[in-house]
Amino acid sequence: MNAPIQKAAVIGAGVMGAGIAAHLANAGLQVVLLDLEKAQADAGIARQLKAGGFMDPAFAARVRTGAVAADLPAIADADWIIEAVAEKLDIKQALYRDIEKTRKPGSLVSSNTSTIPLAALTAGMPERFCGDFLITHFFNPPRIMRLLELVSGPQTRKEATETLTYFADRQLGKSVVHCKDTPGFIGNRIGNYWMVVAQNEAIRLGLDVEEADAIISRPFGIPATGIFGLLDLVGIDLMPMILRILQQATPAGDAIQDCDAEPPLIARMIRENRLGRKSGAGFVRLSADRRQRDVIDLATGEYRPQRSVASESLQASQGDPRALMEHPAPGGQYAAAVMERALAYAAALVPEIADTPFDIDEAMRNGYGWKQGPFELMDKLGTDWLAQRLQARGLPVPPYLALAARHGSFYSVRDGRRACLLPDGSHQPLRQAPGVLLLGDLALAQQPVASWSTAALWDLGDGVAGLAFRTKMNTFNPTLLETIQAALAHTQEHFQALVIGSDAQAFSAGADLRVFLETLEQHGQPALERFLDLGHGTFQAIKYAPFPVVGAAAGLALGGGCEILLHCDAIQAHAELSMGLVETRIGVIPGWGGCKEMLLRMQAASGVPHGPVAPSIAAFQLIAAARVSSSAFDARRLGFLKDSDGITMNRSRLLADAKTKALALARDYLPPEPACVTVAGASGLAALKNLIATETLAGRATPHDDVVNTALAEVLSGGADADPLYPVAEAALLKLERSAFLELLATPASQARVRHMLDTGKPLRN
Repeated sequence: MNAPIQKAAVIGAGVMGAGIAAHLANAGLQVVLLDLEKAQADAGIARQLKAGGFMDPAFAARVRTGAVAADLPAIADADWIIEAVAEKLDIKQALYRDIEKTRKPGSLVSSNTSTIPLAALTAGMPERFCGDFLITHFFNPPRIMRLLELVSGPQTRKEATETLTYFADRQLGKSVVHCKDTPGFIGNRIGNYWMVVAQNEAIRLGLDVEEADAIISRPFGIPATGIFGLLDLVGIDLMPMILRILQQATPAGDAIQDCDAEPPLIARMIRENRLGRKSGAGFVRLSADRRQRDVIDLATGEYRPQRSVASESLQASQGDPRALMEHPAPGGQYAAAVMERALAYAAALVPEIADTPFDIDEAMRNGYGWKQGPFELMDKLGTDWLAQRLQARGLPVPPYLALAARHGSFYSVRDGRRACLLPDGSHQPLRQAPGVLLLGDLALAQQPVASWSTAALWDLGDGVAGLAFRTKMNTFNPTLLETIQAALAHTQEHFQALVIGSDAQAFSAGADLRVFLETLEQHGQPALERFLDLGHGTFQAIKYAPFPVVGAAAGLALGGGCEILLHCDAIQAHAELSMGLVETRIGVIPGWGGCKEMLLRMQAASGVPHGPVAPSIAAFQLIAAARVSSSAFDARRLGFLKDSDGITMNRSRLLADAKTKALALARDYLPPEPACVTVAGASGLAALKNLIATETLAGRATPHDDVVNTALAEVLSGGADADPLYPVAEAALLKLERSAFLELLATPASQARVRHMLDTGKPLRN
């Protein structure tokens, strides 16, 4: 872009302002954060460090704090200035006048407002200011929530809009939705209506909080917080205020006008300071020892212990949203009352708030965490079915929904591309930004070049194949390992490089623990050894393939999922990567080459002292503690990622970036030479045993932890007979790994850990 953004300033260090500043620092910018007092800005950064707003705590050093009155000149060289102060027009405009006197020509100015129109914000401001001004509405928390609503005014320079769109997409990792200057924009216009309807209908029907949350979340692909968990997060007192602002700003006849902003129960909760998470009690509260969750009885307003959900409607519908909405019990009535009105409201707002259904769906997916947007949900339910339901209830059928009912759906596939129905009856292909590659879109135009029950191989173009796993959480079982070997053979014959990854939320949660345990219990040690050897052979085949293999890692990459990445030539990681070797949690050690690969990485790492002992200690401390990265930047700091591995901020660009890296490696590619590893031997083993003893004496390790950690120490030191003067082949370390893994899994204590993890999802300390 012709106006790159390298320095930013944020004015207002509240929850949103400080969160935005932290995420700008994540993107590599130098940031100025100002508030009325410097201490308030410092407190904002401290909160972000505690809340995880920084992808690496070291990034906080990129933020300079100050006070508006004394330090406003610090914004003079900022490329982008973001206002995040109180939602009061007079305060904002007074600040804008000061900013205009201070900022450099061509710098961009934006507001994080969610309630005040752009036209009101810029009224009476100079032409130069109006040309550089936009609304950039982030969602909380800014690091996590992908949606960025961007509003341009009639005077906003085209270049300003393009610059912010480009930067927010590629460097902030945002899904940028261009909104019209209408009340609440897109996400909050629909989201707040949906929330208040869901709240009020649950109160009207006398539902339990637990049942209402379960009904709203599970069948409709809405986050597990449900409605009341979300209301507690937003703030019980904030919702009535936002709704009243929307009611004042929307025209007569808008459905939001019919909503009761503050029913008696909500008024009582506000009076009694039961405001949600910020006050420690809302619809849900934790006991003083945090062991018991209490919930409000919506009829009495009193707290009672939370109980398990027993919903006749949920059980009868078995997760099918249409069957749930048709069920006559109160739960079904609730689902219908909420979702029919919310979906109809979304349809009624096109083209007022957006020209296409895709923009609204994108906003609700990335701003509210819906798995499917409103129009995708309407297609799933059946547009004709929904229109008939509304008509039968005497509710108005929005013209756009009636049009979709006649056409059959809002979305369709035309010429291998997804298209959406427009209000004029025409169809428009969905736009795809350059550099975005999604297998879901690719599947509309082509079939996999090879397909198995556990994975599929895709042609990503330019001679690069893409391997996508299909198992639950992309976990490894013998069939998937055999499939990977078949995919390697197919790639060698038809392609020049391979990318392993997909659109899934998790790269891989590792080995299927249930298969491991059942293999041992039902088929005995020889069958378990074959499973382990199959993994060894597969991962070594990846490492020494005659073509480059790049792992496109996002979400979870744990255990075996981490190990397969360690065997790739390179990793392209999404910034939000949780990567780690977590096998010690279930009483074993990494068994598919993770120990020897981390030892090799630590020996090559610039931050680890040279010599045979220090790399063993570094690898041991990482694996024994089952460390998992909090981000890709943290994974690089821990040593899971090399300095040469790439990090992609926007999840939708990960596969394309991995493909680019694979093509670069494919030029004059030669597979690596078989590795030799310098091991620490007896002195290293003694040092590691001292670490184990220290943990035990401090009470941080259980007796079985000692057993597991001792086995890990023996592997990482090469055994007591190893000699640091004579590097060993990696096959020797693999043999040590294999033996230790099998011995540990044969112990009752490790098997108890595996069963406990399968039953509860939590590690067992024994």
